[in-house]
Amino acid sequence: MAKNLKVTLVRSGINRPEPQKRTIRALGLRKMWKSSVLPDNISVRGMIRSVSHLVRVEAAD
Repeated sequence: MAKNLKVTLVRSGINRPEPQKRTIRALGLRKMWKSSVLPDNISVRGMIRSVSHLVRVEAAD
C-alpha cells in the first residue's frame, strides 16, 4: 500500500452538486489537470470515492 496518493482533477466541478464541489476543494484541487499529493488514509479515500468520476488517482511514493 502506498503512503501517498497523487490525485488529479480530470473533469470539471461545474454543474456538480455543492457537496462534490466542496470535496474537490478539500482535496486541494483548484484547476483542471492540477494534482495534489495526499496521505493514504481512510478519510482521504472516502473523499476520493465520492468524486471518483471527476479525479484520477495514482500511487505517489
